[in-house]
Amino acid sequence: MNNIPNISFKSEKNEKEFEFLNLSQLFAKIRTGLDHDPNKPHRLSFFALLIVTKGSGSHHVDLKEYPLRKGTILKIAKGQVHAFEENPSYDGFLIVFTEEFVLQYFSKSSIEFISHLYNYHISKTAVDGSNFNESFIGQLKDELEAENTYAQKNIVAKLLELYLLKLERLTQADDSPKQLQKHYPLFLEFKNLVEEKYTTTRNVKDYADMLSISTKHLNGIVKEFTLNSAKHFIDNLVILETKRAIASSNYSLKEIGYAVGFDEVTNFTKFFKKHTGNTPKQFKSNL
Repeated sequence: MNNIPNISFKSEKNEKEFEFLNLSQLFAKIRTGLDHDPNKPHRLSFFALLIVTKGSGSHHVDLKEYPLRKGTILKIAKGQVHAFEENPSYDGFLIVFTEEFVLQYFSKSSIEFISHLYNYHISKTAVDGSNFNESFIGQLKDELEAENTYAQKNIVAKLLELYLLKLERLTQADDSPKQLQKHYPLFLEFKNLVEEKYTTTRNVKDYADMLSISTKHLNGIVKEFTLNSAKHFIDNLVILETKRAIASSNYSLKEIGYAVGFDEVTNFTKFFKKHTGNTPKQFKSNL
């Protein structure tokens, strides 16, 4: 039901997995018109890194505004909703790459370290990478402009893989990344189940049954990674998807409530107000 455009990977150079874009060129292209409005929320079917090299501004990811300045990197995961500001006054680069690119060229151990690829819930969206952005961009440009293209895709992937690992290290407070903890695979399975089935059930026991574990064990696992209960995680996802739909569709609040799993608009309104402090109508009027 959602009118948030789903943007698939398209490259002018007929690349199917990776592209390195200059933001000034991208913004010029936006002004001439695209098949979607980048200034309005749109959902990505690929991964993106927004790297700011000069100027300042802001960018929305999942309805939250992030300030941008020289050195800022925004990590946008597959499935997240984002939007560019109008008339941006910053420059830099946008790197986009597909899940296929990650799975084919990244090592399995690296994928387990890089949390934002598959679990942006426990990863910081904005990072300051001013200490190593310049060297990464320089290496990437040199490789993409090289006349000898032997193993180029593999080399580009390794440069990106190393860069993402450095970004991950910036966000880790200790030497034991959450992804390497014993229960991470179960947490990831729970997260994927909630994203798939939240419209049909918000009951923690249902998810525990699907995972063949007790509700107590499930709550313990979710708290290990998010510091909150499984119920809190489920409800937060429902609220996020509701906000995405309200902000980016022309459907009535009743239709949106039904689409996110509520048969009665009254229950939908109570649920939304309990978790946000506003009714869906108030949230919409404040956009």
